[in-house]
Amino acid sequence: MNEMPRGRRPGTCIRVLLAEDQGMMRGALALLLGMEEDIEVVAQLGAGDGIVDAVLTHRPDVALLDIELPGRNGLDAAAELRDEAPDCRVLILTTFGRPGYLRRAMEAGAAGFLVKDGPVEELAAAIRRVLTGETVVDPALAAAALSAGPSPLTARECEVLQASVDGATVADIAGRLHLSESTVRNYLSSAIGKTGTRNRAEAVREARQQGWL
Repeated sequence: MNEMPRGRRPGTCIRVLLAEDQGMMRGALALLLGMEEDIEVVAQLGAGDGIVDAVLTHRPDVALLDIELPGRNGLDAAAELRDEAPDCRVLILTTFGRPGYLRRAMEAGAAGFLVKDGPVEELAAAIRRVLTGETVVDPALAAAALSAGPSPLTARECEVLQASVDGATVADIAGRLHLSESTVRNYLSSAIGKTGTRNRAEAVREARQQGWL
């Protein structure tokens, strides 16, 4: 028997907002979740820019967010929802089960973190559980996050690495971030050393693989 989330009246549906950039996946998830008697998908988005506005408009109980979305990633949206819509529980659902992503999701106030290869019944159960106040995390990913430890990169080092992903020059990065070129070089050098890589391209790749960016 499904447990009724605290504060919910019998017979009312759990309202869910779904943000997923792949149209086929988004449609399939909405269809499958809609088959659950106590769940209603009230909004679907294919990009991250409109998440906060959509939550404020549709007032879902749970926002089910992918991480890598066009415009704005799900982790940044989760952090804003913590302040703008504290009654909405955020559940991160992603293809990439990276320890760094899990840590960042928890820091952003997410109530759960699952990877997409699980059955829809597990996802529906997680939606119900976060509304009872539980934190729901994929067990294997939780263990990996504990063993991996926190990100060694500072926020500024991450920002500089992120600004360099499209092959931007040091001058380009300096202009974007309003820093001197020597400061940018120092941040890049530090990030390369901390990631144990040979150049900034490798540093970006390693930081992404770990979920630090």
